[in-house]
Amino acid sequence: MNKKYKKLIYSIVLDAIGFIPIPFIDIAWAPFSGYLMTKMYSGTKGKVAGIISFFEEIFPLSDIIPTFTLMWIYTYIIKKEEIVTEEKTITIDV
Repeated sequence: MNKKYKKLIYSIVLDAIGFIPIPFIDIAWAPFSGYLMTKMYSGTKGKVAGIISFFEEIFPLSDIIPTFTLMWIYTYIIKKEEIVTEEKTITIDV
């Protein structure tokens, strides 16, 4: 299975965990979800998504937003980020 589709499965699972409407779980889950978001998506977009994920999880009424899945859609469909593969260059001396 392709790396980006594994990330989609992880995103759906993590969003499902975030949908659990128990306040005590939300308090523990919010910082952890922010941390996971920054690890799944590098750079500035991962940091911004981590902050959004934290605040989305800490407020109980916003638990219906699938933040991880939306970030996957943004990364792989909207921005069309491709996994970089190693290319081989052949040099011919003439």
